[in-house]
Amino acid sequence: MRISYHGHAVVQIQTNGKTILIDPFINGNGLTDLKAEEVKADAIILTHGHNDHVGDTVAIAKRNDSLVIASADLTDFLSGQGVKTHGMNIGGSYKFDFGTVKLTQAFHGSGYITDKNEIIYCGMPTGILFSNEGKTIYHAGDTGLFSDMKLIGERHPIDVAFLPIGDNFTMGPEDAAFAAKLLKAKTVVPIHFNTFPPIKQDPNHFIAMLEDQNGKVLAPGEAIEI
Repeated sequence: MRISYHGHAVVQIQTNGKTILIDPFINGNGLTDLKAEEVKADAIILTHGHNDHVGDTVAIAKRNDSLVIASADLTDFLSGQGVKTHGMNIGGSYKFDFGTVKLTQAFHGSGYITDKNEIIYCGMPTGILFSNEGKTIYHAGDTGLFSDMKLIGERHPIDVAFLPIGDNFTMGPEDAAFAAKLLKAKTVVPIHFNTFPPIKQDPNHFIAMLEDQNGKVLAPGEAIEI
């Protein structure tokens, strides 16, 4: 399984010949190495409805006939825009032909702002547990620290955890380091930092705080294999 990071909260998973994108915010993301018009995806998984996470989902999904997986409120909104969707909710899991997806809780907001400046409620924000080939990836989405991360780690041994460290809108480095302690993932990768001035952070400072010395900063486009 090959997992790559592409700036902000964009993560790509390649497994058994399938490509899965998480939160494909590409246009408007000054840190990404991707071009939205060239991205290929068999499936897109979204953590919540904010514009900097939904990003280019509709255009990518229509061009690739991708399946979009997210909370049911968000998929209801997106299916109205002509994309193929599979709605889920927190605590639920589903086995797809490319792997199993389970949504976890996250503590954040979830509203999409339209071109007419309307705010569309998109349900509860979520984290994502993705499992295939005997491996499990946790993408925390946008969230603050919460104690049930310990339960998530106990119930689902995690190979790689992607944790936001930007502060202001999500956990900062100190809380994210404590989250890593609760989750007990084999590898921890920081996300959701440096895209905008309010979330400017030094990811190496976060890595240095990890008790298990199991952190890895990925540059946009860099990948790890598990």
